[in-house]
Amino acid sequence: CVEGECSVDEVDDLLKVLKGTEKELEDRLEKIMNMIAHLQHVNQKEERKTDEVRAFVKDMLRVFNTDKPLVYPAGFSGDAGKAKTAWDVLPPKKWTNPDKK
Repeated sequence: CVEGECSVDEVDDLLKVLKGTEKELEDRLEKIMNMIAHLQHVNQKEERKTDEVRAFVKDMLRVFNTDKPLVYPAGFSGDAGKAKTAWDVLPPKKWTNPDKK
């Protein structure tokens, strides 16, 4: 749209993207506000448990952590040994010509 004519369809697409982004940001803001309220509640208890506050703060900060993970998740590489293919495991089906009925 910036370099073109800004057709109705382009503007509609842009509006859809912006509304989707707005919804995502509202959801994230609501979660953050809930975290803040929970942290205030935990911190203002009469018998404030330091371990509970520390655990909550650690959990909350883990969301915002940008460090690289210590262990990278990897998929299962399979059993060691000879790999089997579908030809080895399944019996072949008889081929029929789809054009012939």
